[in-house]
Amino acid sequence: MAFDTDQIAELDLLLLFPDTSHMQGLKIHRDADPAKIAAAQRLFDKGIISQVDGGYLTELGHDLAKHVHILQTALTSKSLG
Repeated sequence: MAFDTDQIAELDLLLLFPDTSHMQGLKIHRDADPAKIAAAQRLFDKGIISQVDGGYLTELGHDLAKHVHILQTALTSKSLG
């Protein structure tokens, strides 16, 4: 099963959260890309972020963002061996 466009937008948004601090969040403005606004709404509805317009990652969000960062790093590495 492939990721759909909504899931990819959610993964991309998770990559924007800092992976080094639990005290930093995001603010998605009303004039942002509509796909980014919709992704934030879905992540909020799933309990992954604390606010509909970004906010902070929840406990689940921190776990998922960590994995997304690892996946992104692995897929962009020149050599995995």
